[in-house]
Amino acid sequence: MDIFREMAKRGHEQVIFNYDKASGLKAIIAIHDTTLGPAIGGCRMWPYENSDAALEDALRLSESMTYKAAAAGLDFGGGKTVIIGDPSSGKSEGLFRALGRFVQTLQGRVTLSEDVGTNAEDFVHTAKETPYVVGLPTAYGGSGDTRDVTALGVIIAMRAALAYRFGSPSLSGRTIAVQGLGKVGLRVVRQALSEGASVIVADINPHAVGKAVAELNVEPTDPWAILETPCDIFAPCALGNVVNEETLPRLKCAIIAGSANNQLSDASYASRLRDQNILYAPDFIVNSGGLIQVADELKGYRSDRAHHQVEAIYDTLTAIFTAADEEQLSTLDVAMRIVDERLDLLNRIRRIYRNPS
Repeated sequence: MDIFREMAKRGHEQVIFNYDKASGLKAIIAIHDTTLGPAIGGCRMWPYENSDAALEDALRLSESMTYKAAAAGLDFGGGKTVIIGDPSSGKSEGLFRALGRFVQTLQGRVTLSEDVGTNAEDFVHTAKETPYVVGLPTAYGGSGDTRDVTALGVIIAMRAALAYRFGSPSLSGRTIAVQGLGKVGLRVVRQALSEGASVIVADINPHAVGKAVAELNVEPTDPWAILETPCDIFAPCALGNVVNEETLPRLKCAIIAGSANNQLSDASYASRLRDQNILYAPDFIVNSGGLIQVADELKGYRSDRAHHQVEAIYDTLTAIFTAADEEQLSTLDVAMRIVDERLDLLNRIRRIYRNPS
């Protein structure tokens, strides 16, 4: 991979490769855009096939974090950290402390939180080496796990999409197909059921599916078949790239609204979803709840304030859906316009000199 070409294509500022022989840490920190403020983003741990795959993930995810922060009205840029390793066997105190020491060398340019393959407890070790960590357990002064707030944002997005497409925000009587039963997906399932929806689930882990079926009485299917399951809402809550050339013709949903990052193989699929009369709720808006929570933690966390901001997802999406129809654009085009306008505004405002003291 030509790293500088990829950085230029996506608009990245900085990519840092970090290696510690003693702990075995292999980590990549990608900082996309700090126009709005210092970068913030999760730290993912995954057994990537190779370093190019890890780098590609870090670049894509950090870019989406910029969009997520901008669209949510937060004064933070986009960053992402990926650790190459198996989260089921490769974690150690040394690994996360070594990561903290590398983060500290950046002096606040990036702040970490949890992501796929990591949890709040892991970063208790990281926080011993750097203060630039958020989402710590409440016992350690953090705001706690972000999965509940992220799932709330997904449910709010579903209500907005249902109201726009069908005239009512109620999930009652609707069929929702949830792909992925991880930290957020399972909570989305529980909340959707509590609001009267019928839920179909799939996950690459058969144990997770079996447990959900036994405890929640949901209908199971496999991760491939769920793509062509007739439903009101398809909710991708696993990894990204779920809407691609192979899957697009198979989709039989009215709405796509889920927590996965980078759901579209590329931006052109947003227009193609529109052509198929599928209402797409842009993922970086739908799944912004966790970022909103940890960003609020940096100001002194207040759950009521964070929840108020998450509830604004409803109005943001409604405005996007309306503008997309009025202007015959994809919902992603409209969402990106919001991002670009905010970045441009802050770029212009910050040309005004302000004495840093």
